[in-house]
Amino acid sequence: MLDSLQHAWQWLASIPHIRLYLALGWLGYLIWLGGWIVLQKREPVATLSWLLGLAVLPYVGFLIYHVFGPQKIKRQRLRRGHARVAMGALPEAFPTAPEAVELAKLGQASTGLPPTTSREVRLLVDGGQTYDALLQAIASARHHVHLEYYIYTADRTGALFLDALVERARAGVKVRLLLDAVGSGNAPRAFFQPLLNAGGELCWFHPMRFGKIWKRPWLNMRTHRKIVVVDGAIGFTGGINVTDEENERLRPDAYRDLHLRIEGDAVRALQRVFAEDWAYATGRRDFIGEVAQATPPARGGTIPTQVLTSGPDSSWEAIHRMHVAAIHEAQRRVWLTTPYFVPGEAAMMALTSAALGGLDVRLIVPKMSDSRLVTYAARSYFDDLLAAGVKVYEYGPRMLHSKALLVDDEWAMVGSANFDHRSFRLNFELSVLFHDRALAAQLAALIESELSHAPRVHDQRARSLWRYRLPEALARLLSPLL
Repeated sequence: MLDSLQHAWQWLASIPHIRLYLALGWLGYLIWLGGWIVLQKREPVATLSWLLGLAVLPYVGFLIYHVFGPQKIKRQRLRRGHARVAMGALPEAFPTAPEAVELAKLGQASTGLPPTTSREVRLLVDGGQTYDALLQAIASARHHVHLEYYIYTADRTGALFLDALVERARAGVKVRLLLDAVGSGNAPRAFFQPLLNAGGELCWFHPMRFGKIWKRPWLNMRTHRKIVVVDGAIGFTGGINVTDEENERLRPDAYRDLHLRIEGDAVRALQRVFAEDWAYATGRRDFIGEVAQATPPARGGTIPTQVLTSGPDSSWEAIHRMHVAAIHEAQRRVWLTTPYFVPGEAAMMALTSAALGGLDVRLIVPKMSDSRLVTYAARSYFDDLLAAGVKVYEYGPRMLHSKALLVDDEWAMVGSANFDHRSFRLNFELSVLFHDRALAAQLAALIESELSHAPRVHDQRARSLWRYRLPEALARLLSPLL
């Protein structure tokens, strides 16, 4: 093998003017691919980083960009538009409070989903409580059960849900299960065969396309959403996947997490998001009219609600914008819990500005997340946060997986989106913003209970340079890719 490589190298070196040809090829490669990247008009830092990588790693850099580089999905926007028309218009319910109107307009303009209302909202803490509520709702289904998950594992929890779905499918209920091809990729396809045999439907979101070299793989663009809609009347969303890792009844080290159970017109918005994702992933829209007819008519609720979506099919970064806008609206406090904290400049500016303005700004992150690199990157921001007056806490007993924002005494946001670049720009995410004092009070009480298990972080500058500060600084350089 070594001799063959040596002969090949000698043959290559013997070609007349080979260095000139290689240099011209490298220059043409840089001009062609570099021009393409520049014309995408992304952030200068990200653009320069990709250009530098392409120059330092000729041809290999192209392969990295081909797999991991940013992409726009135009076909998805088209198919989602068809699904949105077929589902019909959602009833609008603009809030009457002046301070809420601007956020409502921003949410509608950036997502296409109008502000709506909920009749009942329950905060579900941890997997046990969430799975009980989900299984109860699934058992009550008479027409359809729609599920979309990032992670669905073939373990005890996954089998429990599969049995419930198979039972409903056999009873004639339409069961549609949409799973992310990467997040749920470890689940054997045969595991879901009983659901298919019972008449249920299964689809994989963005399966890899490595065999089709003319198409860029979808490795980075995942559906991170967790949606369940039962008969168009009961909806669930939040941060909890279907896995033993989030079931504290089976594992004492299960993730600490938060989910929502919703009734009211907001469920129609969740239904639309699922329908758009299903129509896109399957390429079919024949089910949409049937679902629209089975969805209960609009009935106004008392809890102003804004369903927020974001993903690589839109450049507006709606969930990111709403986080920043809500923080800027704060008058008294901003409390944020997130498992992954890798903020962009706008989000970091919003948090530090609120703290510098005298507001009670608190950030709760895991003491150690399931990614050491992300943990180090998050800690690299602590010095600036602490200097501005932000109170930072590290939750220790278990991995904190809750994604929630509390602003003052009336704004509460819960969903699937982490406070990082990947959630704000690359993943398909869904969060829900409520303007309700009672719900905000419940979220405040929950966050306060977390603080009893989250020691406060103080001045970090005295820590070891080689053990902590340098690794954190290096991790921060990779933050746009995390």
